[in-house]
Order: sequence, then C-alpha cells, then structure tokens
Amino acid sequence: MEQTSDKKRFYGAVTVSERGQIVIPVEARRDFGIGVGDKLLVFGDLEQGIAMAKASMLIKNTGDFLSMLQSTGDQDNEDEK
Repeated sequence: MEQTSDKKRFYGAVTVSERGQIVIPVEARRDFGIGVGDKLLVFGDLEQGIAMAKASMLIKNTGDFLSMLQSTGDQDNEDEK
C-alpha cells in the first residue's frame, strides 16, 4: 500500500473477473472496516470514474437526510405490494 498523504491511500490494482467481481485489498478492508456482508454503494461519474463507500458510514455521516430518503423508499415498496 502506498501512502500519498496522512489521509489518502493507494491500495494497488484489482482485476475484474468474468462475473464482474473484484477483490478489495485487505488493507483497504481493514482501514475502512469492511467485513463480510457489509453493503457498499457504488457511484459513478462518466468523466471522473467510479467510487465506493460503505453504506453504514454514508448513513452515519448524512444523518436524517438519508433516513428520510430510506423511509420514502420503504413507502414506495409498500405501495407496489
């Protein structure tokens, strides 16, 4: 793992499998507390690239806003039933 600053890291390269899967380097999993069963959100910008974030960290850091969106999504799912 290469460290470019106190808070920025480069974990190396990964290869996409035939099934579209990648392996997240162990150092990255340790640094971000990613474990089996954790949900990761995948974001994309067609000019900048792809980014991932642990869902629980995003929810923790955005507070009530995502809770409100989640409850709206849950309501939409109930309306579909």
